[in-house]
Amino acid sequence: MTTALPTCWIARHGETEWSLAGRHTGRTDVPLTPHGEDEARKLGARLARRAFAVVYTSPLKRAARTCELAGFGSVAVVLPDLAEWDYGDYEGRRTVDIRVDRPDWRIFRDGCPRGETPQDVGARADRVLRKLRAVDGDILVFSSAHILRVLAARWLGLAPAMGKCFMLSTASLSALSYEHDLALPAIRFWNETEPDLP
Repeated sequence: MTTALPTCWIARHGETEWSLAGRHTGRTDVPLTPHGEDEARKLGARLARRAFAVVYTSPLKRAARTCELAGFGSVAVVLPDLAEWDYGDYEGRRTVDIRVDRPDWRIFRDGCPRGETPQDVGARADRVLRKLRAVDGDILVFSSAHILRVLAARWLGLAPAMGKCFMLSTASLSALSYEHDLALPAIRFWNETEPDLP
């Protein structure tokens, strides 16, 4: 599908052992599983006919490897601000386990002790958005779930905490664009995992 308005395509990395187990994976540099590598290759097949003015990736290897296996590693620019949420003391833990001690804990509201708050992640997302909106043409971004969810919220002008509304599967594709003109940011599609893109 072609459009005169620029589109920011966002790809979540492929499966890792920690994503499979539901463990919060922030700055721990876990690799893709073999299935995650297959997912990344399939992302490349889905994106093969599209042209991008720039490709950005998180510095973390699960995103960078997904980018590479999808066929964009040689042209990708690493953006440190695309790194996943710093989970601090909750790194590697599952939500269900965290809630044993903090039954009402919500990451998009509370953040993580000795890690980042939603406002911290929102500030990083805003810096990324400034770069994205300065590009003339379509963009492709590879990163992790929570930072991408905050990025979507900020794209729409919503508070970082509203990232809670945007679920993301591994190796999913989503697209942020505009309705009618650049003053109306919108979501073109979200969390697409089927082979045929909208």
